[in-house]
Amino acid sequence: MKKVLNLSLLLLFVIGNAGESIAQNKIKWISWEDALIAQKTEKKKILVDIYTDWCTWCKKMDKATFQKDKIATFVNKNYYAIRFDAETKTDIDFNNKTYKYVKNGRKGYHELALAITQGQLSYPTVVFLDEELNVIQPIPGFQDEKTFEMIMTYFSGDHYINTPWAAYTRAYKANPNIHNVSH
Repeated sequence: MKKVLNLSLLLLFVIGNAGESIAQNKIKWISWEDALIAQKTEKKKILVDIYTDWCTWCKKMDKATFQKDKIATFVNKNYYAIRFDAETKTDIDFNNKTYKYVKNGRKGYHELALAITQGQLSYPTVVFLDEELNVIQPIPGFQDEKTFEMIMTYFSGDHYINTPWAAYTRAYKANPNIHNVSH
């Protein structure tokens, strides 16, 4: 009886983990350098997740939002996605300028993180860049799956150009199937 129970538990564990790995679509995070190279071949908007290793809300957003299948699928299709540690010490060349790490007390920040958040550096922040590498909008703070779904479709579909955010959210909530990421 004990062998049957152990075998059953092992089977449940294997099946459960197999199902999880099959359903677990991941965002294809790439480096700044790789995004800029890819941009030369196929222009796409860029989504930048600005985080730090010590940020609890960054970790929560990664699990609760970025690891959702429909979010990952949509991001991979419509954006180049960059995970950017705002405390990285590596120089980054972007738009004909070299950005560096700046020591600030015990820690510090990267000049590029400060630049693309338009001087409002907080964690997490997701920054959307257009196909020409211009900042469209930094979005500070934790975003749940539903809210982030609206945000990423707003920018990917160029709705931000002619439709105010409040009008877009009303239309989206009234008829989510028009903009729904699963379509």
